[in-house]
Amino acid sequence: MKTGTIKFFNSTKGFGFVVEDNSTQEIFIHISGLIDQVKDNDRVSFDTIDGKKGLNAINVKLV
Repeated sequence: MKTGTIKFFNSTKGFGFVVEDNSTQEIFIHISGLIDQVKDNDRVSFDTIDGKKGLNAINVKLV
């Protein structure tokens, strides 16, 4: 599993982005990929899969 910090998450719209540790890459998160509810600046662990427009974070949970 990878770790990172939630840069932005809009629970109303159901999506956001996580920045992986030791990287500046922003990875898309859809609400369906969450295990725990998250908010901006939360520390999380996650897996990634290839999505239509790049990497998507899945199995996102608080650490």
